[in-house]
Amino acid sequence: MTLTGKRIVISGTYSTGKTTTATALSKATGVPLVRALSAREILTSLYPGRKFQHMSAEELLALGLRRLGERLRAETELRVDGGSFISDGSVLNEWAYAAVRTRIGINPGAPISQQIIKGALTIPSLPFLRRYANAYGVMARLHTRESYTDVVHLPIEFDMNPDGHRPVSERYRRMSDRDLLHEFQMLDLPVHTVSGTIEHRVETAIRALDLPQVRSIPDAVEAARTEIAASREEVARRILEQDPKLSLRQKAALIFRF
Repeated sequence: MTLTGKRIVISGTYSTGKTTTATALSKATGVPLVRALSAREILTSLYPGRKFQHMSAEELLALGLRRLGERLRAETELRVDGGSFISDGSVLNEWAYAAVRTRIGINPGAPISQQIIKGALTIPSLPFLRRYANAYGVMARLHTRESYTDVVHLPIEFDMNPDGHRPVSERYRRMSDRDLLHEFQMLDLPVHTVSGTIEHRVETAIRALDLPQVRSIPDAVEAARTEIAASREEVARRILEQDPKLSLRQKAALIFRF
């Protein structure tokens, strides 16, 4: 396959370096990047001041749908006339993140006490949530089969970033990583598992996918890290500005809802 029509997914679960790898690979090769909004970015616009551990199932569904819509729009624009792209994650990521929550709880990154409360409140709605996740999976698999040509999968190689903004647990990471890899393999897409430093990942992906190189890999990685750091600082600034300083009564009200 020539470069025309290569639609590459950089896949992996939370905190595996997807965004840095995808951004650096795009800068090194000149292939356009599809960057879905992060959960933190969406949170600041949909629910200003809300913490992940306080989110209800309805709010989490809305967050996932917003992220899905942004991804589909961006991918569609780049697919015009057989265009190529590199996607930071995929529609299967959005599905896996929702599906795993129906199995281990909607707030896997919250303190244990909050997880227990949320788990009890969720029980009556679990049948619907699981049917919703199944329907979501049908759509995600169809889109994946029709829209992507290659997968670069990033395994879990290190612990989650301890910045407190990853709304999941290590168990959640392992389960979603396994589900993602399994789904891509079942769809018979070429899957290239790459590991090591960002530089090594980019170099390996370029060789495996026979991509052009328009920029040195060290320069591309440095530019990607600078760009991502600036973006995250801006999101962190917005979160601090939106911090509502909830009272104990308000925090309790958020915890005891579904």
